[in-house]
Amino acid sequence: MPNKLNYLKKIFPGVSLALIFYLFSHGINNVLAIEVFGTEKSPISTVLIAIILGIIMGNAFTPRPGMMVGLDFTQQHILKLGIIFLGIRLSFEEFIKFGSIALPLIITCIVGVLILIKLLIKKVSISSKMSYLIAIGTSVCGATAIVATAPVIKAKKTEVAYAIANITLFGVIAMLVYPYFAEWFFNENNLKAGLFLGTSIHETSQVAAAGLIYDQQFNSPETLNVATVTKLIRNTFLVIMIPLFAFLYNRGEAKNEKYSIISIFPYFVLGFIGMIIVRNLGDQFFSIGNDKHFLWINLIEYLKILATTFLTMAMAAVGISINLSELKSMGYKPFIVGLIAAMTVGFISLIYIETISKFFI
Repeated sequence: MPNKLNYLKKIFPGVSLALIFYLFSHGINNVLAIEVFGTEKSPISTVLIAIILGIIMGNAFTPRPGMMVGLDFTQQHILKLGIIFLGIRLSFEEFIKFGSIALPLIITCIVGVLILIKLLIKKVSISSKMSYLIAIGTSVCGATAIVATAPVIKAKKTEVAYAIANITLFGVIAMLVYPYFAEWFFNENNLKAGLFLGTSIHETSQVAAAGLIYDQQFNSPETLNVATVTKLIRNTFLVIMIPLFAFLYNRGEAKNEKYSIISIFPYFVLGFIGMIIVRNLGDQFFSIGNDKHFLWINLIEYLKILATTFLTMAMAAVGISINLSELKSMGYKPFIVGLIAAMTVGFISLIYIETISKFFI
């Protein structure tokens, strides 16, 4: 018990800071809407404000090590809790529908990026390990995939740092730009926009934030739902891709690096599915006319608010943790590969969605 209390004391300052950033960002959003633009909704979403404020504050003032413990906890655990709570918005039918449409697109994007990276490293002189890390980070699930893959291909710490910085830079840019681009390009088609956001942005947190920005600005819960389902399905491909990369890298060697499927599986995906089950069972049990139906509806709305709050807190923590000076010092060649890979996965996603929509969407 004392150890748990000590841990809570350690994470409290950083988590509180992330919450303060959320509240401050929400207040700025309201001021912009009412006082500046005279509209019901600000053209700049709360999530976007939180990220920008985090980046500014994180680079203007160096966070104390004690503060970073709570910020890291927010990025890792509160973010996942927010994503799990997003499952309360979905029905079984929507989950199956979105997932069945997204799966072929995800596979196409992963294969496309892997082929591209293989061709690029012949023209741009970066290490094969770096290329593997950028490829899996771009195509599957960002920094999580990079960290999980690094041991099985024996990547150096500097290579891991470069790859994560790469994914962070282009993922944040995509997160800020793609929601508005998707609204324009897909002409308010919520399903297409969600598929695009879910496949073309790297990190789970970035996809969730982009979907939330789209929802807040264009009043489209469906887009957030589709983007989330698509990204979580992408995440499960870690189970396939890491053993594949281990085989490809080690096939010329006498020994293989051991890895554990259990350790790399993104368990919060199961939490998300569990929340969908809770929602659908609750809808059946507390049906209209039931005395507790009103309480059930209020609980759903409360969990939706918590999901938004947790995701915004996590993005503020991400912003605070981004060190712009470190990005400058990492050289340009890996970033060229990362930029082309990021653009390629976005392009493949656009072409696929526009092509398949003629038949199914």
